[in-house]
Amino acid sequence: MPWVPMLSAGSHNGQKGRGVARGHFFVSNQTVKAMPTISSATSVLSTRQDFSATSSLTSGLRVLHVVNRLDVGGTEAGILKVMSGLDDSEFTHAICTARGHNSVYAEQEASEKTIFDASRAGHKFQFLVRSFARIMKTYRPHIVHSRNWGAIEAVFAARLAGVPVAIHSEHGYELDMLDGLPMRRRLLRRAAYGLTDAVFTVSSDLRDYHARQVWISPSRIRVLANGVDSERFAPSAERKASSRASLGLPASSIVIGSVGRLVPIKGHAGLLDAAEMLLSRGVDLFVVLVGDGSELGHLRAKAAALPYLSARVHFLGASKNVAEALNAMDVFVLPSISEGMSNTLLEAMSAGLPVVATRVGGNPELIEDQVSGLLFSVGNIRELAGNLERLVASREYRESFGAAARARILTNYSLESMLSKYRDLYKELAARRGVSTLQAA
Repeated sequence: MPWVPMLSAGSHNGQKGRGVARGHFFVSNQTVKAMPTISSATSVLSTRQDFSATSSLTSGLRVLHVVNRLDVGGTEAGILKVMSGLDDSEFTHAICTARGHNSVYAEQEASEKTIFDASRAGHKFQFLVRSFARIMKTYRPHIVHSRNWGAIEAVFAARLAGVPVAIHSEHGYELDMLDGLPMRRRLLRRAAYGLTDAVFTVSSDLRDYHARQVWISPSRIRVLANGVDSERFAPSAERKASSRASLGLPASSIVIGSVGRLVPIKGHAGLLDAAEMLLSRGVDLFVVLVGDGSELGHLRAKAAALPYLSARVHFLGASKNVAEALNAMDVFVLPSISEGMSNTLLEAMSAGLPVVATRVGGNPELIEDQVSGLLFSVGNIRELAGNLERLVASREYRESFGAAARARILTNYSLESMLSKYRDLYKELAARRGVSTLQAA
């Protein structure tokens, strides 16, 4: 039966939301009670108006994507891929954050999106169920899709607000998860999972981990892998030459690189150690690291202290030109201590690069060891150096592994395939709750 929203008109206080440039619309927890009507595809209808008027502004299933914080990262990039890829007559999207957003990132990557913020300024520890529920009663989503622990309260809020469909997904690991979750998190996750219409993870490894943590069968958790834009991330000899020239890298040298957040769980220090080991043996190579994060200063200092590597490493910082940076590389390395399903690994494979990655998380699901890449044990610098030396020494190996990596992406991990699975999931669960695309409009 169709969802009938419940919201008291007496709760409005007349405060206005704040807008930023180019159609981006941000609504904080303090302003969610009454918001202006904006004549754009990303409009949020003022709760002062009759809810039935919403159908004249939006069409299709309304999906509210809830995340801890909108900032640079794989999960956040995945949300934007879904929003852009399913931006048609069947779906309308908005983002809700638990703890704010990076304004620069939001302006650059999500300027045409509606963003709600459930947090309250100055409050470090917050219970956000009621804040989420107020936003849901205002936006009236047919589907709430929360991601990771930081957004878990959105599941409870969705049920409190009467949202027809609640989905929760898990997208990766943090260091504090590796030895198991605290009992409080295990119990809350189990309760939240039980309230959802579906739970999924991005890899089988992550599915098995969370099933163990909340004492349920893995069969109750779906797996929906990430996908990559194989046209944007494609090998290009022309881009390789221009990217190297812009970075001042010799055309004849081997370039080893990595892309991602520079945080402890990503293990980039091990890559620097392995490169130093090879350079000390006379191997001609350069290292390129793309990304920003809490470890940047430490990694810069470490590289500067390594006698062979110090003049052969480039820190590019956060970049919107990841495809160009990948084309400057000959080998991609993912030295993570743990992974869900790495978007940057998918992008590197799509770009036709041979990849070397740790044997953890979703990495072995992506990489066919000795076929489309090489795996090594976490923290084993000698094994990493040996794998790199093998690829540096053989152009044939690099080309063979790179071609196999791209073929694997095109067959199993295309963006089109991922979007099709999201579309099917959203429509399946909405139909199960009696909400069709036609009714939603």
